Amino acid sequence: MKLNIIVLAKQVPDTRNVGEEAMNSDGTVNRAALPAIFNPEDLNALELALQLKENNPGSRITILTMGPHRAADILRQGLYRGADAGVLLTDRAFAGADTLATSYALAAAIRKIGEFDIVLCGRQAIDGDTAQVGPQVARQLGLPQVTYTRKIIELKEGKMLVERSIENGIELVEAPLPLLLTVDATADACRPANAYRLLRFHRAAIPTEQATEGFRYAEQLAADTELQLKEWSLTDVDGDATRCGLSGSPTKVRKVENVVFQAKESKRYSASDEDIKALVSELLANHTIG
Repeated sequence: MKLNIIVLAKQVPDTRNVGEEAMNSDGTVNRAALPAIFNPEDLNALELALQLKENNPGSRITILTMGPHRAADILRQGLYRGADAGVLLTDRAFAGADTLATSYALAAAIRKIGEFDIVLCGRQAIDGDTAQVGPQVARQLGLPQVTYTRKIIELKEGKMLVERSIENGIELVEAPLPLLLTVDATADACRPANAYRLLRFHRAAIPTEQATEGFRYAEQLAADTELQLKEWSLTDVDGDATRCGLSGSPTKVRKVENVVFQAKESKRYSASDEDIKALVSELLANHTIG
């Protein structure tokens, strides 16, 4: 069975390096002040997509991301690992989008991509931790969805059997295609970049990059259409500007603080029987255990 698979990926600021410059005055994230990385759980989603492609010869994977021009690097990283095409959704009209506005724009881009069988994305992005975009995209497109996916068990007769994580266990869910899956970190880690694909696809570029002075790979892109990454604006996806960016975002972030927890007091225990007994007695006394 040949599948058309779309993977939603996001270039996120590395939240391990949040400092005073992390926020703009309007409450949006100052992404230029932070190192950018591939959102971790989107890599888990990409790995599931690659496994589906391997098990279903002739399948095709398209990576879709929304962000500034530098987010094209996420598309290349997807190509290095085995994706077939990349689309960057970029426009000043998308800036400052919350989950509702983001899901609207992504759904519009998916409609433009056209026929698809499965949409995969990470459970959540580390710059927001809302876990809302995937389900909202499914709602925008009218798709069934399975969240917290960790493994695809079977694909047969237009239905997919999925193993998902739940509190204190796992659950098996069967759903019809087309389908959206959100994938969590319990799924398989993504494979590294393939050396051959890296040598080939490091030349891949969006039109804006191709138009920059000194771009060296014009001849290669002209000869190899798979190196030509798509770049779509609000107009390209027939989007409504009032539903995008800040104007389409009912959620407003007023302030972000970097909080470091520090213990007010500490006690050191040895591995002796007496100290272990004393520790257990104290934990029982303050009802931490028992």
